[in-house]
Amino acid sequence: MNPLPPIATRDRAALSNTQPGTYRAFAARELAPYADAWHASETFPMATIKRVAAEGYLGMTLPRRYGGGEASWSALAQLAEAFGWACSAARSLLTVHSMVAHTIERCGSDEQRACWLPRLACGEQLAAFALSEPEVGSDANAVATSARSEGDDYVLSGTKKWTTFAETADVFLVFAQEPSGLAAFVVERSTPGLEVDPIRGLLGVRAGGTCTVRLNGCRVPRANRLGRPGMGGRFALTTALVHGRLTVAAGCVGLAQAALEASARYTSERHQFGQPLMSFQLVRRLITDMSVQTEAARGLTQRAARLLEATQPDGPTATAQAKYYAAIVAAKATADAVQLHGGSGCSSEHSVQRVFCDAKVMELIEGTNEIHQITLAQDVYRRHGAVLQTNGNANVFGKTDA
Repeated sequence: MNPLPPIATRDRAALSNTQPGTYRAFAARELAPYADAWHASETFPMATIKRVAAEGYLGMTLPRRYGGGEASWSALAQLAEAFGWACSAARSLLTVHSMVAHTIERCGSDEQRACWLPRLACGEQLAAFALSEPEVGSDANAVATSARSEGDDYVLSGTKKWTTFAETADVFLVFAQEPSGLAAFVVERSTPGLEVDPIRGLLGVRAGGTCTVRLNGCRVPRANRLGRPGMGGRFALTTALVHGRLTVAAGCVGLAQAALEASARYTSERHQFGQPLMSFQLVRRLITDMSVQTEAARGLTQRAARLLEATQPDGPTATAQAKYYAAIVAAKATADAVQLHGGSGCSSEHSVQRVFCDAKVMELIEGTNEIHQITLAQDVYRRHGAVLQTNGNANVFGKTDA
């Protein structure tokens, strides 16, 4: 494993106390006071999206020539943590919008970058990431949405599901199958045949504008296809998921931090048996575990960000590790927070109810816990020269000569 790279000059500013404080202050002012109400109403105000855009957050990592801030991965992770601490729906907006923008910046042509990135950077247009389908989740190779070449266009047909912020998105990054394999297309909301249906009653991230997106013979210009036939779609998907996993990992750290702060406050104020809850050893054990595990998840996330900044080959794996662990930590911390709040934790009067529901979603998106357990183990075996071989119906690991 490569050693952790030193912090670059630009990244020292991103890791200073001023930027994280600015992010937290914005989240505390514009997001946290309203998150419970948005969760209950399953809405996210456009006025708040405009304030997020006005701060430059939607394009913070894009090059300046496209109107972005050229911020580091570390700065993006710190912003995502602050948003996750305040409101997971806001963190979801940051994740899906920046996933699409980053993928166009990395995988698009000069013409495609010039067309979409300036509008995405300033928030003039909002983006959504459309990969999952009613029958397709973890297995991206099984995407059933089809792309048929027809003259100067592609005709897209299929259904996408669980598309976050599709309710307000202006453009969609849609993954579809063509004869040469998986392909990625930028599809404008105004495209004839595109339908968006909101999904209500979700457990968590209820204000995330999650929708089903139907593509009924949508005719998309050939110029909207990212990359070349063959591996272009796969590279676009990998690029997007690395970006998404880092922000989700950081958002999970924010959720755990919110649970920790709420629990520390409640257990110091609530009295039982003539003494504050904080005086009981079992309560202190939960608070200690919550604190240490949150810091560990934060450390993994920051390490992943620095490896990505240094373009180290371990970066994507480190990002998957961070997302996997941070999601587990967020789920445990928020469950413990509900436990420490007792019956009050089950009430909408306390935000721990919302963060508990949001944290469960984090164990499913950007790779389920179980998928990460499989792929991260494969990476360990690969590092040790082992390969997966098939022996009848059983899978066994054999040692290579390398």
